Amino acid sequence: MTVIRRALVWVVASDPGLTRLESALSAAFAMGGALGVEYGFARLNHLQGPAVIVAMLMGSVVAMQGSLALAALPIKTAMRRAVFFPVAMGSGMGLGALGSFNTDLSLGLFVVVMFVAVAIRRFGPPFFFYGFMGWMGYFFASFTGARFAQLPALLAAVIVGTAWVLLLHVTVLRAHPERAMTRTLDAFRLRARAVLQAVRDVVVEAPEMRDGALQRLRSRTTQVAEAALYVEGWSAEPRALPVDWSGAALRQHLIDIEHLLDEVSRSGALLAEVGGSVAEDAGRVLDWLLEGHEGLARKAACELCGSEGEHQVLAGEFGTAIVELIDSRSDWRYRREHDMPLRDETGFQPMVTLFMGGLPGSPAAAQAVRARGHRWNPLARMALPIRQAVQVAVSGGLAILAGRWLSPERYYWAVIAAFIMSAGTATRSEAMLKGLNRVIGTLAGLVAAVGLAEVTAGHASWVVVTVVLSMFLGIYWMRVAYAMMTFFITIMLGQLYSVLHEFSAGLMVLRLEETLVGAAAGFVVAALVVPLSTKDTVESVRRNFLEDLAQFLKAASEQFRGKEKEANLDAMVRRLEDRRRQLEQVSNPVTPPLSWGFKSSSSHRMTLYTALTAHARALAVHIRRDNPGTWEAGARAAEFLGAWAASMVQGQAQDFFESGRDVLAPLFDPDAAESSRARPLLRMGRLMPDVAKSSRGGL
Repeated sequence: MTVIRRALVWVVASDPGLTRLESALSAAFAMGGALGVEYGFARLNHLQGPAVIVAMLMGSVVAMQGSLALAALPIKTAMRRAVFFPVAMGSGMGLGALGSFNTDLSLGLFVVVMFVAVAIRRFGPPFFFYGFMGWMGYFFASFTGARFAQLPALLAAVIVGTAWVLLLHVTVLRAHPERAMTRTLDAFRLRARAVLQAVRDVVVEAPEMRDGALQRLRSRTTQVAEAALYVEGWSAEPRALPVDWSGAALRQHLIDIEHLLDEVSRSGALLAEVGGSVAEDAGRVLDWLLEGHEGLARKAACELCGSEGEHQVLAGEFGTAIVELIDSRSDWRYRREHDMPLRDETGFQPMVTLFMGGLPGSPAAAQAVRARGHRWNPLARMALPIRQAVQVAVSGGLAILAGRWLSPERYYWAVIAAFIMSAGTATRSEAMLKGLNRVIGTLAGLVAAVGLAEVTAGHASWVVVTVVLSMFLGIYWMRVAYAMMTFFITIMLGQLYSVLHEFSAGLMVLRLEETLVGAAAGFVVAALVVPLSTKDTVESVRRNFLEDLAQFLKAASEQFRGKEKEANLDAMVRRLEDRRRQLEQVSNPVTPPLSWGFKSSSSHRMTLYTALTAHARALAVHIRRDNPGTWEAGARAAEFLGAWAASMVQGQAQDFFESGRDVLAPLFDPDAAESSRARPLLRMGRLMPDVAKSSRGGL
């Protein structure tokens, strides 16, 4: 595989649906085009000097934010949302002009605008962008010292920028959910292949290298589940699925694939421990499969299924999973190539809702978590957006005071750092980590900005290219590496100040100092003002996971008793997968290397919840495939395990295993243990004591 081919594969696999790439390209294209459109508009209106620059910057900001706000929206919805862009920006600019008569009034209004910009997010996704646009409108008017007489020209630039981005959205940037779904399915396929590659590495690596290979395998397995969640989200979008496909049938197919990958991973890892000729045979099967020789791989896998010897059961499980995986992939390719229907009579309700083409962030998981001090502090009992607005206002006020002491003219850099740090995070650990990344990105960006400013000085076209490219790369990395985004934004700012003939190394150092001041204000507020504990958030999401697991096991027990399938086990599995993702997301700030006092075993405990999810997935698949009648022993076991999971939520699980040993005993009978239905229950039963221990102290 060539280097270019590998790079393309990495881009597709790492960005399900290519939504990050598409957002970055759209924003860069919209911003670059807006610069030219606004320049032409300014010249037609005979604007001169700084007024031209202000109009260009205003229009480009509206275009950039508008491209993100309108991403993946149908045309009518996009038009309804875009019509309020000038209203949001104009409101901010009007308050900015009002504050231009008095410095103290201006600074006080700045704090009020920051509060409102975050508080209105509680009304839904559109207000996320309206609030930010209102804040930017105030910032521009305050920064330029705009008076009421200048507002019509500024508002005209906003309207032009809005019209430009809306025109792009209904033409070259028009949303195509069906393409996003196709790309997301491609990402799922490539991530599944990466799992097989990781299993192959585990099987063939020397024992001393196996721990690293196992870690890669666990990481790639969770990435497959993440891609499946993206598919779940896109399945709910109009026109995303082909006419003869249903979201429920696609979900069922992907769960089957995930289960087979789990089986290949589990049995492959165990064969690696065994070693010898059986491990060599397994490695050979995986090599052929990865090289595209599915016929040879299937034949060798069938031979493993019929092999004899000490490890014939394990070899048979590995071979069977490989054969089923190959057959499933072949059937899938045939259906896609011949446009065959993929339907299921079960109604489809998505378990995940996408935001800007991505999975929801940590604030979505922390909505119901109480802030510390809620018993005595009424602010702590308010909804999360209001608490965040309070934090933004307080940290913004502190940043204004400290930033003005450092530089009366450039204090807004400190305010921006405090605003973004407090407004885009849920927990105090997450806020601190984001602030640290902003400082690191700014520091690295300063070095690059100084060097690039010398290269592009006097070359307007190079400056424009650098600005647009920096914006593209900044938005591309925004969701996955905040320090990288800050790095490129700092480069872009260096170029803009170079155009304004204000660039200097001292100015860039001042930006770093102001960023440190803003980050410090954010640190203090996150820790002291209605703080949301990371530990409390992790505990809340963990309880949600266990509650959903208990409901799933209860539904499974009812189906083992032959009752009507009122609950959709596949949908419940997908919800469990999302809970596991949320748990990993909110626990990231407290896992090594930035554990900040939390036990290093937290990452190990995370694997317990990942394993429980895999076993629940296996149980759902086996019930759907192999449950023609009733099975009372399995029903009682599933019911018991569900009650055990529910007891962990209440902190009463310590002695549960001893009281239910007799319930699980029938599963250990050789005849029952060989049943594919019994294996997931047995494996859950073995995991539950460790999960119960971890539940005493949280994750």
